[in-house]
Amino acid sequence: MSRILIVEDEAIIRSALHRLLERHDHHVEESDSVEQAQQRDLQAYDLIISDLRLPGAPGTELIALASPCPVLIMTSYASMRSAVESLKQGAVDYVAKPFDHDELLETVARILHRQSSQRSSPPAVADEAGQRRTMIGNCPAMQTVYTRIRKTAPADVTVLILGESGTGKELVARALHQQSRRANAPLICVNCAAIPETLIESELFGHEKGAFTGASAARTGLVEAAHGGTLFLDEIGELPLDAQARLLRVLQEGEIRRIGSVETRHVDVRLVAATHRDLRALSRSGDFRLDLFYRLNVMQIDLPPLREREDDILEIADALLAKTCKRHAREELRLSRAARRDIADYPWPGNVRELENALERGVILAEGQLIHPDDLGLAMPVTPRSLADPLPTAANLAEHDVARSDADDLSLENYFQHFVLEHQDQMNETELANKLGISRKCLWERRQRLGIPRKRPARRQ
Repeated sequence: MSRILIVEDEAIIRSALHRLLERHDHHVEESDSVEQAQQRDLQAYDLIISDLRLPGAPGTELIALASPCPVLIMTSYASMRSAVESLKQGAVDYVAKPFDHDELLETVARILHRQSSQRSSPPAVADEAGQRRTMIGNCPAMQTVYTRIRKTAPADVTVLILGESGTGKELVARALHQQSRRANAPLICVNCAAIPETLIESELFGHEKGAFTGASAARTGLVEAAHGGTLFLDEIGELPLDAQARLLRVLQEGEIRRIGSVETRHVDVRLVAATHRDLRALSRSGDFRLDLFYRLNVMQIDLPPLREREDDILEIADALLAKTCKRHAREELRLSRAARRDIADYPWPGNVRELENALERGVILAEGQLIHPDDLGLAMPVTPRSLADPLPTAANLAEHDVARSDADDLSLENYFQHFVLEHQDQMNETELANKLGISRKCLWERRQRLGIPRKRPARRQ
């Protein structure tokens, strides 16, 4: 239930608005001035609806006082000037009095929906040892992920998690299970790429004694073992076509049949699948059933790669470092400034898994209390072009530039090379990308294509 504060000096309007919002399942409180509203914890509300003209101070004063809580301004002066001024000062929207009830309710619903999407709390997830840890990261992309988890977990629908390897797809699957109504039932995790193709159907659906050579006893499959709970199929794009047909039957009818059996068994399983591959492209090439894709893709959660989570990288690194130090009994270690800079600048093609491995390497190799860049062992991937061609130098580029008759004739690639080589000693990767007007990912890709090495620290700090 959303908490809404109404700040309005006219009692009749305040009371009518109160009743309207309460009828639509909002918890509503009232104040008649900005001064009275300040006596409350304004940040505790989901929305503040305030009149523009109030005794003492205008309603727009609440915008700064209540931040980050959104403020919706009401005004009987329905001029564009007052509306625009309110929006310039940070109001989330405005409504003109007398307001239409349906329009007001629609505006309130839209604001609350946007706020819930932007302020979703990271879920706490229990690992296999039973220890609960909160998912790390507050970038906009992860806020969307948290919102999807919160809304999808109780719905008991099939979920498809998409993301590059190492982005934490299994962690999302655990969060979905633990926040669902099946939390007390088993969560069975299966990596489809880790089971030989000849055994995958037996592993998933079980077999009867004598069903094939070596089947000396009947065996329950993993789908049946997940009865009442959640089945997480990681790398589902690697599932053979025969197994895909059997899985489709599970999703459509809730039934399985063990290999070698004529009897069908009912199973109540929630399926969560994950892949780093494009299932639509696989279906076009005949490697994945299109009807199975449609069954899986009821709800989709897209995990961002680590390189697109710039604001979260160092926070994730600190959490992983603490965990790694505890495991290796070296709890006094910390990252040097140079190491933190390298971690922030590195593109992390292996995502969180690669970051975790680099930190573990650093913990093992560090000799003092600081982990330095060479302990982490980070190196830019080398492209075939950079091996074949000599690396450009600032002197070579300068000579090349002088030889040209007109500086305006410089190509974009030459300008890029010249700018990066000239400024990379004074700027980090983020600053270089901002100056060039491109993303860090694009900067990294152009470095690889043009064979421009990134400046490494000459010595430890």
